[in-house]
Amino acid sequence: MIQLNFDLTREQIMTTMIDLTRPSILHRIILAGGDSAAAELDLRRRGFLRVSTTSRGTPHGQHSIGLITGQHSLQALEKSVAEISTFLSATAAIAVVIDFRSEGSGMRVREKLERLGFHIEAGVRCHEQFLLSGRRRNFSHMTKAA
Repeated sequence: MIQLNFDLTREQIMTTMIDLTRPSILHRIILAGGDSAAAELDLRRRGFLRVSTTSRGTPHGQHSIGLITGQHSLQALEKSVAEISTFLSATAAIAVVIDFRSEGSGMRVREKLERLGFHIEAGVRCHEQFLLSGRRRNFSHMTKAA
């Protein structure tokens, strides 16, 4: 019974992430985070075939969508944001799952995204988590974010 609830929550979070980033089946999607393997399977099941994770040797700067899934510590989440940003194009969209239990993590992740050239578009509460989405608008050069 608990597993069914967890799967339902993960399904709703993935649906919300897709709604926020608006990918087509032709977009390249890059995944990071503790739940990236399950997210990859879910996206492929939904018809998205150009999906990869940051752990594979994928080209930098060529992905249109970045998704960071799973529960993280604030430090791991900030590292995932910095890591995934190098794979994303100058006009990419990103969605990040943030755990509510980490106080102040939403603002820290928002600041990190803005330093990496993302303009925050939406924030949505989904169960015990918060989804933050943003989009780059012609981000012409990569800056090293601290």
